[in-house]
Amino acid sequence: MNKPAETLPTLSDQLKIRSLEVKGAEGPLAARLYTSGDAGAKRDMLLVFFHAGGFVGGDLEDADMFLRHLADDSRQMAVLASAYTLATEKPFPAAVEDAHAVLMWAKKNKAKLGWTGKQLLVAGIEAGANLAAVCALMSRDRGGPGLAGQILVMPMLDPGLSTGSMREIQADPELLDVADACAKAYRGYLPNAADRAHPYASPLQSSRLKNLPPALILSAEDDPLRDEAEQYGAKLQSCGVDTTIRRMLPAPLKDTEARNECACRCIALEEIASFVAGLDRSETPPAK
Repeated sequence: MNKPAETLPTLSDQLKIRSLEVKGAEGPLAARLYTSGDAGAKRDMLLVFFHAGGFVGGDLEDADMFLRHLADDSRQMAVLASAYTLATEKPFPAAVEDAHAVLMWAKKNKAKLGWTGKQLLVAGIEAGANLAAVCALMSRDRGGPGLAGQILVMPMLDPGLSTGSMREIQADPELLDVADACAKAYRGYLPNAADRAHPYASPLQSSRLKNLPPALILSAEDDPLRDEAEQYGAKLQSCGVDTTIRRMLPAPLKDTEARNECACRCIALEEIASFVAGLDRSETPPAK
């Protein structure tokens, strides 16, 4: 789904990537910190990012190139990519508890991250975007940390696989493996059928979406997750949440790993950079 690498800007020699450990709900997790610009400068904004993989796979390598460009494009922001417990080890709610714990860890370890603590964002792709959306709900429900924004790239939000775009792709023999991969992922993540209605598993089904941070939601024209992403954005808007919804141009999704590549496209990077710049100009209170 990605454009050729030469269409992306050249990465600067000021880009720095550092491996570190963060604290999850039950133990340490691998993480990477991406920064660009003046060495040693503290950033007012930190974006915590969760990778794709359908809850059952994926790692920090998946979106590495995307995050390199993201950090290089938005130098006022540090980007922290964190692993989380995969469903093959422990199913729901292990991953979401890890994700929220990482936000809490970041709040307590500002100096280690070169972050002033002023603005905290959460983001992810596919399953990682589910975790990002749920982190916004958990942070509201649990009294913190305060979030300045949420960025959801082709999010998995509907375990029922009931939207129109999902049904359309199930009817296409060439793309049936994509729908099958989504169903298999949810079976692994939510083996207890009752959990599929839990708002921390299925944000799209939540009836409490008020008082959430501003959102950027990116869908793709022929992604089976398109409709659930856009429906969630519409629900956020109806609840008074400042939400930007953008649909990216059609691109083949025969490779179930393509969502990670799609996020590296220039248009997605531009949308995210614009959203981040708008938050940077806002008077968001420091993360609590």
